[in-house]
Amino acid sequence: MASTEEATPALPDYVTDENAVTKDKAKWRYGRAPDYSKTRKIWAESKKSNHTAGSLPDLIEKLVKNWEVEASFKVDLADWRTVDRETYCFSVNGGPPQTGQHMLEVGTYNALIQSNEFYCPAHSTFEDSHKTFKRMMPTFAWEVLEVYSGPPVAAFRWRHWGTFKENYKGVNGKGEKVTMKAHGGTIDIEGIAVATLNDKLQIKKVDIWFDPMAMFHQMKEVLGDESVKEIVHPAAQGEASA
Repeated sequence: MASTEEATPALPDYVTDENAVTKDKAKWRYGRAPDYSKTRKIWAESKKSNHTAGSLPDLIEKLVKNWEVEASFKVDLADWRTVDRETYCFSVNGGPPQTGQHMLEVGTYNALIQSNEFYCPAHSTFEDSHKTFKRMMPTFAWEVLEVYSGPPVAAFRWRHWGTFKENYKGVNGKGEKVTMKAHGGTIDIEGIAVATLNDKLQIKKVDIWFDPMAMFHQMKEVLGDESVKEIVHPAAQGEASA
């Protein structure tokens, strides 16, 4: 006799395995899937939260980790499995929605950071931005701290952290080259996110709230103003290259 109970749908792998999408056959930015083993190790050693496997915080954490991998390294939006490609959009601090294609063009860092005295997205390509931040902070772990509501609208608090190991070199909103000394300390930022999910737990819309300057302030906080090693004005740059 057939059971009248309906089988519970299996959860998608991108919410049960934090490295799920790295196993995909896809168009990868550098020809192959990225290796997150060092970042995952730092996460395991220095995270603040320990979520039970299969709990809502655990599922959300793994979803976002896989989404970050896709946004950073899958160059074709058609290969992204963590988002609902028909509706997906992303916004920061109540700003205008950004499409997945826009993020592919400008990069995840440029999508999150506004022009300031230390950095300007307009002066940095996708590749440049990743070199800038991944060089100064080789691992940048991410975790969910708390989940306030579940699907279809998941609201949660998150943490992003790493060690400022190499000097920061970037271009600011005035077009000036900025160098900041590495202090070897921890960069630790927190924020809030609200993600609207579909029935496959894919992201339809995500709104991020955080202080974009928190990272730069922490880059200075140990050494103070002395951390700003050099600011080269555009005119001086031209003279030097002439």
